[in-house]
Parts: sequence; C-alpha cells; structure tokens
Amino acid sequence: MTKPSNGATTEPYYLPVGQEIQIFEQCHASNLALMLKGPTGCGKTRFVEHMAWRLKRPLITVSCHDDLSASDLIGRFLVRFDGTQWQDGPLTRAVREGAICYLDEIVEARQDTVVVLHPLTDHRRLLPIDKTGELIEAAPGFQLVVSYNPGYQRLLKDLKPSTRQRFVALDFTFPATEQEAAIVQREGRADHALAQALVALAQRVRALQDRGLAEVPSTRLLIAAARLAASGVEVREACYTAIVSPLSDDESLVGAMRDLVDATFV
Repeated sequence: MTKPSNGATTEPYYLPVGQEIQIFEQCHASNLALMLKGPTGCGKTRFVEHMAWRLKRPLITVSCHDDLSASDLIGRFLVRFDGTQWQDGPLTRAVREGAICYLDEIVEARQDTVVVLHPLTDHRRLLPIDKTGELIEAAPGFQLVVSYNPGYQRLLKDLKPSTRQRFVALDFTFPATEQEAAIVQREGRADHALAQALVALAQRVRALQDRGLAEVPSTRLLIAAARLAASGVEVREACYTAIVSPLSDDESLVGAMRDLVDATFV
C-alpha cells in the first residue's frame, strides 16, 4: 500500500505536455493541495516522482483502496512485548517530515477516510490525531497530491464536491503522437519506427472505447510491448501479451484488438 522514498538520486524521466511543471511548483510554493485527473497509465505517477526530485522533497506514495482506513493513513498503536507503541502512518510521516504525500486513486478510499485530509488542504495545514491527542502542524515543504481516473471512476464513485474544491486540479491525457512516441522510444528501448507504430496502434485501439472497452491502452502498456519486442519477442506477440490481453477478456473485443495489431504489423 505504502511506498516511502527519500527522493530519487537520478532524475525520473518525464516529458512535459503543457504547463504542469510550473503549476505544480507554484502550488508547492503556495501550500496548495493538488489533484491530478487522467486515464490510467498516462503519466500522473511519473509526474509526481519527477516533481519530488525537482523540488528535492521526500515522496511518500499510498495506493488507495476501498478498505483504506483513517488509521492506515494516520497511524495506530501497536502491541509489543513491553506494552503498546504508537506508529505513525504514511500521512503523518509526510506531515512531520515536510514530504510530498501522494494518494493514488483517491476515489477508491472511503469517504470517512478522505475527511481526515480536510484540515491539511486549507489554511490550517493541521493534522489532528485523536488517539494521541496531538495536533500536528505540517512542516515546511509538505504537500498533498491526489490522483484518480475520472473516466472510469465516474461509473463507480466520485469525490464529494466539498472535497474536490479543496484542490487545484490538473487534467492529464495521453500525450500528442510525437510526444508519446518519444516516451515509448526512450522508456521502451525501442527504435523510432517501432515507437511510432505502437502509438498508432494505441490510437486505433483507443477508438474501441465506444464499443465497450472499459479502459484504453496506456502509454505504460506501449512501453511494456516495446521492451518485449526489443528483447527479441516477435512484435505482434509482444502486442498481444502486453496490450491486448491486459485490456479485456471479451472475445469480440480481443478479436478486434488482435486484428488491429495484425493490420499494424504486417
């Protein structure tokens, strides 16, 4: 669930598509919480990793789920052989250390869990811990960043409007053709022609969303296919296993996607 980090020693690769870097920097300087909205695998997490490196801040990442409790974020008393001991949760550690706390897929968390974030997203910048009686003021550099996929989550659940208005929001989408090809080429260790072909395939498959495809192929999947192909796997087989199979079990959709692969890589 939780992935603490003291910050990357080398720059995480990220290719900007707009003014997102400038907006993140200004939000960090102004103590503003930030919400990243966009489809799965479009670069939200990599962007946060890049910004933590750029701002020289520790990064603590939490992958949210429907069983995530407030105690999972804040902390709990642990029973030891010599008594009980309080252990900070990832959110509390970030508040104390002045780290960036990244809550991935925030809408997956329960509403009673999300509520504990409210005092940290306005001028108070406070985290009350009822179990210990502490009221922690966020250390300089602390920033709360959340993300979610609005297209998919709209069918399931969403953040309350009163919560959404506590964040500055950045809308992410898949990069333009040449930008996405450049990312696939670098991250997938592919040549330029293969990267362009994979992006062209993805654009064709993404058009199948109107036919019931729940999620479209992400840049992440294209990178996986490129790496398989670069390692010697036949390119169509790489696409079947890294792009087609992860997206659906529906026979008609799988068949349509395989046909697109075959048409792209004759």
